[in-house]
Amino acid sequence: MLANVVRKPLETIFAEFQGVMPVEDKEANWQANSGDVKYHLGTSFTREYPDGKHLTVEILANPSHLECVNPVVMGRVRAENHIRRTMEITGDRDTVVPFLIHGDAAFAGQGVVYESMQMQDLKNYSVGGTIHVIVNNQIGFTTVPSKGRSDMYASDLAKAISAPIFHVNADSMEDVHHVFKVAAEYRQEFNHDVVIDLIGYRKMGHNELDQPKFT
Repeated sequence: MLANVVRKPLETIFAEFQGVMPVEDKEANWQANSGDVKYHLGTSFTREYPDGKHLTVEILANPSHLECVNPVVMGRVRAENHIRRTMEITGDRDTVVPFLIHGDAAFAGQGVVYESMQMQDLKNYSVGGTIHVIVNNQIGFTTVPSKGRSDMYASDLAKAISAPIFHVNADSMEDVHHVFKVAAEYRQEFNHDVVIDLIGYRKMGHNELDQPKFT
């Protein structure tokens, strides 16, 4: 995501792993800031299209594997749209769009997901709809779906707010492309949450080392 979608330079990513990137505190030990989870750090990139339009894609820093970043993203989006006065100018919140990428077990099992989602239609908290993408590897770190949730689909939680849910085979690129297009158009048209249940699998297991014996 950082390198291929948002275009964060690979040399910067690897420098952060090595702990050689400058920090604000000039007397800090740079090496002490190294680690193996630098993909939790965010970045932004503005791209220009042939027609002259610009689009800024930004990933916010996420301090853990958990879903605590959800309300942070939603708050940032609401603030951005407020500053840009999108409600006054266009009557909706189309300028800045929040995307949240979830794991299947996390979407079904972590309370902050619903706590954030249930604010969909609340006047003082609405962000004009969030596009939720469940990267459904069918493994909750080391737990199979039947032992991780009571419902059939990881996305069933979204039924509480009547959000459309698209289940799509992650191996079918044409279908994935179509579903993402429809989801984006739905969000922009109706300013409502929409969920994409991207059903695939983790071929080499669920671990940073891609070591299948962990699962």
